[in-house]
Amino acid sequence: MAKQEVWLSGPIPDIPALLQPTAHALLQSVREIKKYLIGFPEEKLWIKPFERASVGFHLQHLTGVLDRMLTYAQEKPLTTIQFEFLKNEGNSITEKSSEEMIANFESKVNEALDFFKTLSHSTLSEIRTVGRKRLPSTVIGLLFHAAEHSQRHVGQLLVTISALKA
Repeated sequence: MAKQEVWLSGPIPDIPALLQPTAHALLQSVREIKKYLIGFPEEKLWIKPFERASVGFHLQHLTGVLDRMLTYAQEKPLTTIQFEFLKNEGNSITEKSSEEMIANFESKVNEALDFFKTLSHSTLSEIRTVGRKRLPSTVIGLLFHAAEHSQRHVGQLLVTISALKA
């Protein structure tokens, strides 16, 4: 029997109610990535089918976007290390296995959930800025974007894996 989706498992303890859907989506992303990559050949990790992003790119990008959104939500600037990571997303030069990249994403999701537990409902509507242009958002806007962006890339990852396995 297939596991039910995370959002049907009830509230996650200590996560503010307004962030429950965000937490559920991030945890669902981890679950699906692990499932989709079962039996995926490592030698195909960096292949770009139909001139689209590789599986490796999606795995790196999931972690990178979540990391950056958490940084902005905490009102911190991106670090040199984060800019370097961004520059190298999709670059096999890092020579990380899919297993290591999945573990990195899962670790970042756990970090996000720990951060969520520190937030109050009043904090969620606080203004935050994004990027060098300091575009306006809110704490909840950044965190929601991290979750929906993760789900979008998980979908793209599934299609890429399916194309490469065919």
